[in-house]
Amino acid sequence: MSTAGAGKGLEGIVAANSGICWIDGDAGVLAYRGIDIHELAVNSTFEETTYLLWNGILPNQLELREFQSQLALARSLDQRMVDMLRAFPTSATPMEVLRTAVSALSFYDADEKDNSHDANVRKSYNLTAQIAMLVAIFDRLRKGREIVPPDRSLNHAANFLWMLNGVMPSETAVRTMDMALVLHAEHELNASTFAARVIAATLADIHSAVTGAIGALKGPLHGGANEGVMRLLYAIDKAGADPVEYVKSMLAAKQKISGFGHRVYKTEDPRATHLRKMSEQLGKDAGMPKWFDYSRAIELYINADKKLNANVDFYSASTYATLGIDIDLYTPIFAISRIAGWTAHIIEQLDDNRLIRPRAEYIGPVYPAHWIPMEERG
Repeated sequence: MSTAGAGKGLEGIVAANSGICWIDGDAGVLAYRGIDIHELAVNSTFEETTYLLWNGILPNQLELREFQSQLALARSLDQRMVDMLRAFPTSATPMEVLRTAVSALSFYDADEKDNSHDANVRKSYNLTAQIAMLVAIFDRLRKGREIVPPDRSLNHAANFLWMLNGVMPSETAVRTMDMALVLHAEHELNASTFAARVIAATLADIHSAVTGAIGALKGPLHGGANEGVMRLLYAIDKAGADPVEYVKSMLAAKQKISGFGHRVYKTEDPRATHLRKMSEQLGKDAGMPKWFDYSRAIELYINADKKLNANVDFYSASTYATLGIDIDLYTPIFAISRIAGWTAHIIEQLDDNRLIRPRAEYIGPVYPAHWIPMEERG
């Protein structure tokens, strides 16, 4: 395929064939393996959704039970990994720690050098369970708290909240986190997923590919927008300001408002539809509706004035804040979810692999340019 006339950042270029995710940005459609995200958000769980992404079909009852069991059994870290987390400076950001720790996980995975389909599935179980553990354990260590051991009787979302907070989460908190994980699990060839596929295509190990994906997610143009949203809401609250007037002043100063617009969607991000409802309900249940109220006022103004829609990050901010989650954990939670999609793509890439090697449209000096002796250079 010629890339002549391609937009910056490969915009509009089809870079791979995939059966995992379909997006229609004009219609606001997101589907995992052909199933609309609205159906999955309401009816599915993170475990079932992950099974779907990895296997291409929904599990029957026995298959789902076995999947849940295997994922729960994978909640284990070598003691040397825990010692490494203890040795990290408490000033390190959770994303820095996650990036480094995931790379080190390969030392303790018996299948590290095996790139067969079955081995990659086994490693995907491990990584999905372990990434959630790493985030929870480091957060407790940096706060001087004791590590909470995993509870294999809990589902993935509940176990993460249990290990993070050390108290059994409410049914509402578990359902909210579980739905957030479903909504963030997969999104076609976004920057981190594309990075993972490029690395996997070289036949590097799956840990290298996931580490590269985390590195891409760490960049503020990919992950982290919900952190910016929450910092804005905190600033508005601290100033005692009207949310709309505060945003107007930011726009007048040419400052960016995080959480609006999307590279793919020309209408509302379908994930935002559910996160808006979650944020509102959670705020009501917790008796703390202000984060949703601020967000809704800002959304209505930006939509009316700038014709921009809220994206997945906008309402995930107030949702996580109401759950009592620290801002710098928002992007790591994205990784806790997106590992499902990353590993699905890595498995798919390696099942029918070809090295990814695109070409660049050359825009440099016209060939042939010539080497010039030093004394003749300007």
